[in-house]
Formats: sequence, structure tokens, C-alpha cells
Amino acid sequence: MLSAERRQHILETLRHDGKVLATELSVALHVSEDTIRRDLRELAESGLLQRVHGGALPSSPAAASYAARQQQAPSAKAAIARAAARLLRDGQVILLDGGTTTLQVAQHLPIDLRATVITNSPPIAVALAEHPEIEIILIGGRLYKRSLVTIGAATVEALRMVRADICMLGVCSLHPEAGISVPDLEEAHVKRAMIAGAAEVVALASAEKLGTAAPYIVGPLSELTHLVTERSVAENALAAYRALGVTVVQG
Repeated sequence: MLSAERRQHILETLRHDGKVLATELSVALHVSEDTIRRDLRELAESGLLQRVHGGALPSSPAAASYAARQQQAPSAKAAIARAAARLLRDGQVILLDGGTTTLQVAQHLPIDLRATVITNSPPIAVALAEHPEIEIILIGGRLYKRSLVTIGAATVEALRMVRADICMLGVCSLHPEAGISVPDLEEAHVKRAMIAGAAEVVALASAEKLGTAAPYIVGPLSELTHLVTERSVAENALAAYRALGVTVVQG
């Protein structure tokens, strides 16, 4: 089998099974594990998968720019946002993480909701500026231009002072085994601080982010209380999340 055919087989297996193991691929393709590891390395360098110990998982779809991501699946994100907004109550302190789906949550908050929103996302702060009943606290730090959020030590330190009722977490990748992960190390630290400071943690994830992985781990799925995703996601794809104690809401 040519190397191109071998790599195509790896990608097809990954799409079908949701993960690949180097030992199993070596047996199935009659090549050494070194050859498989080289294939996985080159596929990872092309952004086609995420290498993990012993094999690979589907890669995060969140590599596009913020502007490009705003154009991706807008109706699905709006439906997720509406479902997520129904989890919020008057008087809460709400942590709103950055991201295009959490921006939609801000845009779908009821006009009579009385709450405090703490966010590291300038676009979310601007979107809520005209809301008559929302107090907005914008967390400072270094602006991460790809995601339009603040990150860094100052951001994490400010979040350590927060005890929120609920956190709406923008998600790059969710996987039952790999957990919550993101493409940027400093963003991972910020998300960890948000999770640590909230009584409930709601992950907002469109269908293409489920079952994928990125290089930097935020934490295990047990950190989540809720997952809000698209209505179109099949039950068998959600069973592993429910088994871990996560309440699944489909918008």
C-alpha cells in the first residue's frame, strides 16, 4: 500500500471510529508502528488529526479566525444560545467565556434578565452594553486576537476573585476520554480559572466540536454540569457524555 493510500485509510478509520490506535493500524495495514507513527505525525502537521498517546483523535475545527467562525453554522449556534439562555436566572453572577456561540448567548439574553455578567470577551461586553438590566464586568489582560478574548496572568488572577453561579464555557473540543481542550495554552489556563470559579459549568458545543481534541487540556468532562449542543446530534454520540454525569441539553 502506498503511503497516500495508507494515510487515507487512517483518516477514513478516524472518521468512522472516532479514534485510531497505532498498534491496531500496524496490524491492519501490515506495516511497522514506526511507519504508522510517521503517518500520524505528518497528518497532524497538516491539521488533519490530533495525536495522543498511542494513536490519534479528530482535530479541533476551531482553527479558523474569529470572523470566519462567526459565519459557521449561525442557525445552529443561535439555537444552542437560546437553549443555554434558558438556564440563566435573575440575580445570578454569570461568567461568559469568549467565542462566537457565547456571543450569541449574550445576544439572546431576555431583556428583563437582571444579572451580573463577567467576561473576558470585548465583543460580548459591547453586545451587552445596551442591555438595561445587566451589569457588565470586563476582565482585562492581553488580547488574544484569534479568539478576541483576554488571556494571561492578569486575566487568571482576576478570575480567581470570582465566585459565579454559572459559567457558559466556549468550547473548541470535547471528547469523552480526552476531555475539554483548546489550541492555545494561555487560553486553557483562563478556562480552568473560569471552571474553578463557578458553581455550574455549561459547555456550548456545536456538533463538529464533539469527539475532537486540541493540544492543550483544560480538564476532564467531569468538570461540566451541562452540555448544550445541536438538536441534530444523535443519541449514541451523546451517551458517553451522559454516562459521565453531564446533563445534555439539545437546542
